[in-house]
Amino acid sequence: MNIDELKHLKGVRKVTMLTAYDHRMARIIDRAGLDMILVGDSLGIVILGYSDTKHVTMEDMVRHTQAVARGAESALVVADMPIGSYESPEDALKNARRLIDAGAEAVKLEGYCSQEVRALISSNIPVMGHLGLLPQTAEEMKVRGKKAEEAERIAADALELDELGVFSIVLECIPMKLARRITESVGALTIGIGAGLYCDGQVLVINDLLGMDRGYSPKHLKVYVNLNSIVTDAVQRYMKDVRSGRFPDDKHSFH
Repeated sequence: MNIDELKHLKGVRKVTMLTAYDHRMARIIDRAGLDMILVGDSLGIVILGYSDTKHVTMEDMVRHTQAVARGAESALVVADMPIGSYESPEDALKNARRLIDAGAEAVKLEGYCSQEVRALISSNIPVMGHLGLLPQTAEEMKVRGKKAEEAERIAADALELDELGVFSIVLECIPMKLARRITESVGALTIGIGAGLYCDGQVLVINDLLGMDRGYSPKHLKVYVNLNSIVTDAVQRYMKDVRSGRFPDDKHSFH
């Protein structure tokens, strides 16, 4: 999958994207036929144990991008640029190149930062935008664009990002009607997360889709398997076998 192939899917079929943070998971979802893999700065929460994405560094993103790139053979790998890594066009270019060198084929920036986006695209670095709820700077995790003024600003930002040449825009936690309006007005692919069914594609955090965080169930999330319970059961059966002496047995021993 490459950028041009993805762009031609607009209006043809929905695009699929999930996050991944390590080689093994990237290989599994890549072989499943996924279109795009996002090395998200959500790794700060689901991998590193922070309460938000604000503590994620470039070193974190480079290391995990390298791991994912080793596992992805077909899916397009997009890497998040973490907070503080694109505060000027010069910083954006320097840090985006680090992610591209690590194996990413595109980078994602949150919010409307026209100078930085322009600098990257003019240097032939593909850019994915991100509008609506912006976890890097948000003080409260809630739906954006319910009020007319905010909705108009998000729609205008989407149009300007599209004119700058981004190949895709993530729309996070915005009303479905607003997402539909944006999707129909831009040439870029819109990738929704909590933005309803009219986007060109969808993205979820892989750990959330797999039900790894017991009790985490925001409205936009569909859990496809309860891996938390499956892993817990497996660990408890292992503990029981070890304590009772059933494992290891002769079958699992060398002679």
